[in-house]
Amino acid sequence: MSKGKVLVVGSNATRIEVQGGGTGATGQYLNETVVPVMAILAAGYDVVLATPDGTRPHIDPVSDAAAHFDGDQAAYEKAKAFYAGDPSMTHVRTLRAVVEEGLGDYAGVFVPGGQGPVVDLMQDGDLGVILRHFHAAAKPTAMLCHGPMAAVAAMPHAREFRAALVAGAPEKAAEWAKDWPYAGYRMTVFSNTEEKVVEDRILHAKLYFNMVDALQAAGGAVETGTVDFDPNVVEDRELITGQNPRSDHPLAARFVAALERARA
Repeated sequence: MSKGKVLVVGSNATRIEVQGGGTGATGQYLNETVVPVMAILAAGYDVVLATPDGTRPHIDPVSDAAAHFDGDQAAYEKAKAFYAGDPSMTHVRTLRAVVEEGLGDYAGVFVPGGQGPVVDLMQDGDLGVILRHFHAAAKPTAMLCHGPMAAVAAMPHAREFRAALVAGAPEKAAEWAKDWPYAGYRMTVFSNTEEKVVEDRILHAKLYFNMVDALQAAGGAVETGTVDFDPNVVEDRELITGQNPRSDHPLAARFVAALERARA
């Protein structure tokens, strides 16, 4: 018998704005999606995947490699097969449908990373409704790598906040962040120095804002590790955040433990 349902919120973004005009390819990371989802299922929970438009998340090709599974080719192939064929990954709802059907039966919510959430999820109104529900109910809420940027959606003025960041006006963004439910929470996110590696080696362009700076402007107490790409997980009340792709397993373990505590 299932222990309950966990909502997994995916991104539909395929491009992200870069300075100087134009966009760079982006999406959702394979390992950051399947590693926690497989752990959630193994713990006895059902998974419901939802995205803004109800189609499957776009997997960033950069993440489609054994390197993101510590070089374990078998683990990589298993993850690819899981994402391609498991019903938890192929049956997708819209965020709006999830809201309309009611959120009360969900035990927790998880947002994977990749830069996709920085584009769509952080300013999605339906996700804002979802996150405010889980916050008010103090139900486990996990976000990984760039996933914590989705927490911005819980602001009453998330779109204006993001627009101010893109415009290079962090002070204005901070004004729009008023009444953010996660203000004062300890949290982590993909660090500025980690982001520079992506900008230099993958995007070959600079983003309009860094994730750490954005969450600090919102009022978050952001903590990043001292060594880039080392696992780092921060837990404060119902919110569990992981810093980078290699935080996938430890975040999954902390999230499942929080789900179990909430059942006790």
